[in-house]
Amino acid sequence: MTEKATFAAGCFWGVEAAFRRLDGVVATAVGYTGGHTANPGYKEVCSDTTGHAEAVQVEYDPARISYEDLLNLFWQVHDPTQLNRQGPDMGSQYRSAIFFHDDAQEQAARASKDALEAAGRFPRPIVTEILPAPDFWMAEDYHQQYFEKQMGGRRRL
Repeated sequence: MTEKATFAAGCFWGVEAAFRRLDGVVATAVGYTGGHTANPGYKEVCSDTTGHAEAVQVEYDPARISYEDLLNLFWQVHDPTQLNRQGPDMGSQYRSAIFFHDDAQEQAARASKDALEAAGRFPRPIVTEILPAPDFWMAEDYHQQYFEKQMGGRRRL
């Protein structure tokens, strides 16, 4: 039996590629979540008017990989102290967020964030939102597994 996890950590292309490399991740999809319009498209989301974040939905086998392991990768693939941006990408669609699917995920996400803050790894406060998983709208086909399609999966993260 598989479970779902949903993360927003900037541009979804690289984030998806990172999760796809993990043993125990069965499937991934990139899309839009956390906004106020139904079935938005890329141009709408990039206008920063729909409230959606670019996100990756991960389907994983908890017998092979834990949710905590997914959280650890999430913290590694982006800077959770940047508000509404990652690197050169700016706008709320690039925000840092964990969208939990059940109480156990919420507790694990909050504990993980608290531990990271207590460790003092980052010089600025962590701005990552932890929210219930709302509707997830699949991004257009050309965004799915983008790095694998465009570069044969050769890009190193």
